[in-house]
Amino acid sequence: MTTQEKAKKERVEEFEQISAEEQQAILEKYDIESNVRTVTGIMRHVIFYGLLAFSLFQLYTAIFGQFPAQIQRTIHLGFGLTLIFLLFPARKKAPKHKIAWFDYLLALLSIGVGSYWSMNYTELVNRNGSITQMDFIVGLIAVLLVLEAARRAVGLPITIIAACFLIYAYYGPYFPAFMAHRGQDLESLVNLMYFTTDGIFGTPISVSATFIFVFLLFGAFLVKTGVGQYFNDLAVSLAGKLIGGPAKVAVFSSALQGTISGSSVANVVTSGSYTIPMMKKLGYRKEFAGAVEAAASTGGQLMPPIMGAAAFLMVEFIGRGITYWDIAKAAAIPALLYFTGIWIMTHFEAKRVGLKGLRDDQMPNRKEVFKKIYLLLPIVAIIVLMLTGTPVMHAALYGIIISIGVAMFNKDTRLKPMDVIEALVEGARTALGVVAATACAGIIVGVVVKTGLGLSLANSLVALAGGSIILTLIFVMIASLILGMGAPTTANYVITSTIAAPAIVALLSPNTPQELVPLVVLLSAHFFVFYFGIIADITPPVALAAFAASGISGGDPIKTGVNSAKLAIAAFIIPYMIVFSPSLLMIDTTVPQIIWVVFTAITGMVAIGSGVIGYWYRKLYWFERIIVLVAGLLLIYPEKFSDWVGLGIFILMFVIQVLSHKKGSHNDHTNDKTDVTVS
Repeated sequence: MTTQEKAKKERVEEFEQISAEEQQAILEKYDIESNVRTVTGIMRHVIFYGLLAFSLFQLYTAIFGQFPAQIQRTIHLGFGLTLIFLLFPARKKAPKHKIAWFDYLLALLSIGVGSYWSMNYTELVNRNGSITQMDFIVGLIAVLLVLEAARRAVGLPITIIAACFLIYAYYGPYFPAFMAHRGQDLESLVNLMYFTTDGIFGTPISVSATFIFVFLLFGAFLVKTGVGQYFNDLAVSLAGKLIGGPAKVAVFSSALQGTISGSSVANVVTSGSYTIPMMKKLGYRKEFAGAVEAAASTGGQLMPPIMGAAAFLMVEFIGRGITYWDIAKAAAIPALLYFTGIWIMTHFEAKRVGLKGLRDDQMPNRKEVFKKIYLLLPIVAIIVLMLTGTPVMHAALYGIIISIGVAMFNKDTRLKPMDVIEALVEGARTALGVVAATACAGIIVGVVVKTGLGLSLANSLVALAGGSIILTLIFVMIASLILGMGAPTTANYVITSTIAAPAIVALLSPNTPQELVPLVVLLSAHFFVFYFGIIADITPPVALAAFAASGISGGDPIKTGVNSAKLAIAAFIIPYMIVFSPSLLMIDTTVPQIIWVVFTAITGMVAIGSGVIGYWYRKLYWFERIIVLVAGLLLIYPEKFSDWVGLGIFILMFVIQVLSHKKGSHNDHTNDKTDVTVS
């Protein structure tokens, strides 16, 4: 073992990093996508090679071109469903070492559903929407398999929502007048869901079968080269010695982890297993340590360039010629503000409690860490490639090739042939939850499009709010938080953008056809619901990311969730800023406007952070907390007058804080001298 490896091992032991087994137990408890079987014998090999075949199929079509939409998407779904029933048990507490007999049956049915279009493509296309009895049976089985697969691999919430939408589609005439429609018979529903590209095989699974899968493979190769651990080492090197260093390490490393992770919970367990014990060791309360990691890890889904795969869906849902790079660029400033907000809050909390940074002997060797900065080259390459107009899928493929090449520079990260195969297998396994989520989300989207429910709900929300933009946004926020509870990023965004976003569009562009709605309005609406859907992961009572963090910290789950929501206060403010000040999205604006908006927003975050924590340069009195909170809100509100008033109050409070802090320090110093004299 080298000197560097020994030092790293000692640091890990000192902070009592939780074991791999404990990490897996927490993942299985709070992240349903990690609750998989560990079978042995021949079925282990069947599943392994099934996952490998899934990745190879996706790579083949990414390189040589897609099959017709129905064939590409049904094969993608068939692979996903089959492997889900072999890997995911029907019940959480079911035995993990064997596959139930009925799961073999469901897997066989999934193969049939996945190959039906391929075997009957010409005939099905020629029928032009007319289906036979056999078609009906296959389609009905497909819908039921998707619902059950989503329940196992994604969770009950999205399954219940999709089932409710199917019931709504069937019993349309019996609903209240503002939601009523003529209804769909069972045959029409099955036809819509399986034999068109408006249901299960709609936009969500189309994106899963193309962009998302290749990027998940890219993430799997990054993990294989050790980039995840490198993020932690880099974060400690840059932020470890600052005030409250470990908390800032958590913020920094989670922001980086978000570029390759598609799950808030997985992000919490991956980086939190290292940062949470570090924070506790330094003196942070259990609930606060867990909350920092939960809030930061959840923010990873908001971080470009990948954004938990939601960016790819956003491109397709918004349309209008918008590119992936437009979405990533629009997400940059809001993400910066989110993490800046958490950084500021942890800084003030550390100052309030009197916490310092890490000691020199607790820090990694910076020289050795920065020697490996080349490991970030694949991520930089992806961004540059997309910036220069390279198609998204090709950029991901080049990213995979570059990550393999970069790993060759060091014998510790060099990938052997088996490592490449394992990365392909792990990428496919990670994609299973996305396949189930997007297929199930397709049911929701299909019903909304067929019945016009989205527009009906949008008009109802606007009417309920009396046309008030603030009330409408509050209603949409509540709806997005509820709809986002327990749902993974992709499903989360599909649901909220389909059901909640149209209300904002209807309010900001009333009576305007979709194709004529200004692009900035569409982006504002979609980012608004995306943010609130994501932070449902840290908003009690569900707060899965906070609960996972409490499993590591040993703190109370609800208190951890409350602290997470408090730390992520920026996430509750930024969506409103986006709607009222779209320049944050860097669309139809100038550089001076962007600079001013970012400056006032960050200054406002400092004021709000100090007000929420109750500390700046010294402890704040209750009335000072109110004053700085008001100053922060004025700075964040996008009006020049409010900005200048808020800035004036901020400067005044800043001067008072500095002067009183210096006076307090002088008095302390004088008292120290007096004590020495007396003694």
